[in-house]
Formats: sequence, C-alpha cells, structure tokens
Amino acid sequence: MSHTENRAIPGLHHVTAISGPPQDNLDFWVGTLGQRLVKRTVNFDDPGTYHLYYGDKDAAPGSIMTFFPFVDAGPGRAGAGMASAVAYAIPDLDQRMGNLAEAAIDFDGPFERFGERAIALKDPDGLRVELIEGGAKDEGFHSVTLWLDEIASTAGVLEAMGYEREGEDATATGGTDGKETRVRYRSTDPERGSAVDLMTSDARSIGRPGAGTIHHVAFRARDEAEQLAWRERLSAIGQEVTPVIDRQYFDAIYFRTPGGVLFEIATDPPGFAVDEDPAHLGEALKLPEKYEAHRTRIEQVLPEIRVPS
Repeated sequence: MSHTENRAIPGLHHVTAISGPPQDNLDFWVGTLGQRLVKRTVNFDDPGTYHLYYGDKDAAPGSIMTFFPFVDAGPGRAGAGMASAVAYAIPDLDQRMGNLAEAAIDFDGPFERFGERAIALKDPDGLRVELIEGGAKDEGFHSVTLWLDEIASTAGVLEAMGYEREGEDATATGGTDGKETRVRYRSTDPERGSAVDLMTSDARSIGRPGAGTIHHVAFRARDEAEQLAWRERLSAIGQEVTPVIDRQYFDAIYFRTPGGVLFEIATDPPGFAVDEDPAHLGEALKLPEKYEAHRTRIEQVLPEIRVPS
C-alpha cells in the first residue's frame, strides 16, 4: 500500500447534485454566487440532459460543483443518509452579505459554527449553500455536510481515508429546523483542504432524491495509481467499490458509505482543459466521443442556455 500508506485524501474534488431547469441553475451559480461555468456537457447515461460544471477561475479540483439539470425533475428533500449542504470559503462575509442584500437575495444568518461566521442561502431548487468566512482556499469548498442517523460508521470510513476528528459543535445554528450535533473531520494531508461535517439532527425529514439534492460527494486522488491504491484499501475494510470509470475529465470509483451517502474518488488529471482552451472553458457543448455522431440531434433536444455576464 505504498501509494496510500502515511498519506491522506487531500480533500474534496467535486460535489454533484440534481436541479430543475438549467437556466435557473446557471443564473444562481454564475449570476448570484459568481462561479465560473467550466464545462457544459451531457449526462453520460442520458445525453438529452446537460451536465453542467461550475468552479473557480482555474477550474481547480476542490472547487467544482456539478449538476444534472432535469427540466421536469420533481422536488427532492434532504434527510438522513444524504449529503445535505455544501459550503464555500469566502474572504469577506460582510461584503458578501451586503451584495446579497443589495440584490434582494434572502439568506439566513450570520451564525457561528466551529468559531467561524457563516450565512446560508438556497439555490432555486432548495439546495442549501453555506458561505463561511475563512478557509484554506477562498472561493473553493470549505466543507460538505453529511446528514446521518449515526456518526461512528461513516467516521470510520473517513479515518481510513486519512481524516481526523477536528471538533464537535452541539449548539450549531443555521442548520436544519431541529437541534443538531456536528462532528468535523479534516484531512491530515498537508494541503489541509476541505472538511467533512458529520451531522445528526432531530429534525423530522425523510430524504427524497430530486431537484435540490446532492447525488454524491467526490474526493481527490492525485493520479491513477493513487486512486487504485485507495480502491484496494477501501475494499480491504469492507467497502464495495466500483471498477474505474472514465468520466472524460477524470477517472472515478464509487462506493456507498455505511451511513448511506454515495462517495466517489476522482483523479485530478486529465482536467477540464483536456478538450478546451483554459481561457474558454464552458463556452461550447462538449460531447463524449460515443455521442459525437448524434450531435445535431442532441443539440436540438437540449434547451438553449445563456451564461450570465
């Protein structure tokens, strides 16, 4: 296990969620949050649906939020066994609150969690997005919240991935409607990137996949060899891990945690500039090779979208 021994997953790679109509999604994530559309492609299993990728200006791993925008998606609801929120690190919370207020965009807070100030808002489909002051990388992911029935089993998986318990906050506010307890885990990798909050709550909510819910949480592997080593290590602790799947911009393996959340480990390479100039990411519809022969038909089916300036 030379590739993972004494090493740790260096943080999140991306988070993938389900949304409703793509234009509403674009208007919020680019227009309101100021993210960059770094890739417009299609769902590999349903080429009549977009797969939109947002990120920082460099399209760096650890900043990538992706969506499957199903035009007719029914509303989903977060609950135990699901990732329930994503948080970004921002440098100046007061300035961001002022900008949101000026644009008449509602948000909750500010509130404090683990000694950090934060606010929360919802995207057009109800996905909870938190903006937290400070963090390892401004405008990249600060953390992701996993809503669980119990924490210990998922904590064990994170510990096998090189995460350590950083603290507990039993008086967290600005979360679900019920009392919640959070235990924060952070990678021991020197990059000290994004954290994972394991949350239990007495709020009554039966999770339901659909628009406004997170489909899976992806962690980083620096290369293919490291990914395969993590696959071996996770299999050794009883996780059922998929074979490597080519996702065009990274290779992926998937496994479902004991708490019910779907995890992925994605490679940093080849990255989003593999088929576009870095200065023009997200401007053209990019298709997997197997769909290129059907490009005309696919473009006719996909709804027209406009990126906010």
